[in-house]
Amino acid sequence: LYKMIANYPNTSDAASKIDTKLSDREKICPFLLRVFTAIGRHNYCRDYARNTLPPSEVQIYTWRDCTLGELSDLIREAIPETRQRGTRYDYAIAYPDYRGLMYRMRDIGSVTSGKPGEDDGKMLGDLEFEIGDYIDVAIYPPNYSRLPLSRNFAP
Repeated sequence: LYKMIANYPNTSDAASKIDTKLSDREKICPFLLRVFTAIGRHNYCRDYARNTLPPSEVQIYTWRDCTLGELSDLIREAIPETRQRGTRYDYAIAYPDYRGLMYRMRDIGSVTSGKPGEDDGKMLGDLEFEIGDYIDVAIYPPNYSRLPLSRNFAP
């Protein structure tokens, strides 16, 4: 379990005038964002059961204007295995379905370390994230390769 505070100040007064969605991080209280990670895949929806959660968790205090790029930076700080350039972070929101019986997941973007992309600047607030939802991250190191689906190898 990792705990961090996202302490990225707003870049300038001009930026906050242009984008009214940015929080004044000195005046607005951050919320606890629970991020669950897995190497090579997303966690399963069933892992978000009523009394259980996936084992690999990073707790981050942040704001609704936190971007996927910022989250990737914080995960890199918390989990040393993810620090390689070229590591890909695939993000999803895990949220309870409207009946409250199970969780569902919705893909929200992908960030690659060291390679700027269009999803880097996506903010949680713009992605229909609600406080209380979880963020699920599939992490793919640059040299990651999946095992074959079948273990029946011919000689």
